[in-house]
Amino acid sequence: MKNTREHAPIAKAAARHGPPEPEHFFESNLARAATLPAAWYSDSAQLRMENDKVFSCTWQLAGRLAQVEKPGDYFTTTVGDEPVLVVRGQDEKLRSFSNVCRHRAGPVAAESGNRNVFQCGYHGWTYAADGRLLGTPEFDGVECFNKEANCLPQFRVEAWGALVFVNLDSTCAPLGQTLEDLPARVAHHDLSGLQLAARKDWYVDCNWKVYVDNYLEGYHIPILHPGLNRELDYSRYRVETKHFYSIQHAPIKRVANARINLGDAGAGEAQYFWLFPNLMLNIYPDNLSTNLIVPLGPTRTLTVFEWYARNPEDPEAQKALERTIAFSDEIQLEDIAICEAVQRGLGSRYYERGRYSVKRENGVHHFHGLLSNFLSS
Repeated sequence: MKNTREHAPIAKAAARHGPPEPEHFFESNLARAATLPAAWYSDSAQLRMENDKVFSCTWQLAGRLAQVEKPGDYFTTTVGDEPVLVVRGQDEKLRSFSNVCRHRAGPVAAESGNRNVFQCGYHGWTYAADGRLLGTPEFDGVECFNKEANCLPQFRVEAWGALVFVNLDSTCAPLGQTLEDLPARVAHHDLSGLQLAARKDWYVDCNWKVYVDNYLEGYHIPILHPGLNRELDYSRYRVETKHFYSIQHAPIKRVANARINLGDAGAGEAQYFWLFPNLMLNIYPDNLSTNLIVPLGPTRTLTVFEWYARNPEDPEAQKALERTIAFSDEIQLEDIAICEAVQRGLGSRYYERGRYSVKRENGVHHFHGLLSNFLSS
């Protein structure tokens, strides 16, 4: 009997030597392509490679402009696995630095606030808001040491609307080149005028790519999300791919007791934007939210949900937001259950790779293509 497990050699090699190289498997023709090898979703070496070749050289959502409005305002975050500090200097310029002291790797800053000088929480070394090393207590007698050569490493930082992005790669292209025409497509929402209205953190026992894969297709909606499926016109659901992002167009149906507000126009569609590698922008007729997918380990992921509004303190807006978040939570719990089940399934000795639906999974294939390109570079 012929062996039909055509990808078994890849899986066996991965088990012995780690994940296969990207160029060994990716097929650009969607009709002929197979999904990522299962080993890519659980291997620690794979995640280290993704941090080095993907998260450290792509524009990552770091925070909000509202956090750094005034000179001295700062916040801390993590980009990939790198501790990062974002600060508004006394010259009004926005900057981003490594949040790791040049002495013995202590934290230069914690959480957020307003400071003109940052003091390491380990031995008290101090840094200016432009990254210069200012003070080195009890360091007399140290030879061949140059303060100027020990400033904080600086990263690229740019804003889009109310959002702040950081790129660890100093040679990267401007943020606008990655966004392409996305700002124009969402210009009617005027992101610059939005304020943070709510945030929820969810911890999921799956690889970050499992969660992204799930987000990038509507194929599972009729099976997994009956409440959402009732309100979307699945027959007209489609995925459009650009270079660094994709958009899922989900026409909204008019139904009784709807949980999706059709807005003033009384018609429209939900639009689910995804920006490589791990940012989602969910736009409904009456609300907007972001999802940031943060890998915490090979099989552990943080998903950060943030909702934005123009007047979040308005009582009517708050009621509408509560309804929106309740519906979002229902969908999220359904997604978490399947993502964690898929992660368990990827560990099966009988599963190596699958195939894509040409009609429904072009967005997933697009993501896998970008990922393989970055990992091959």
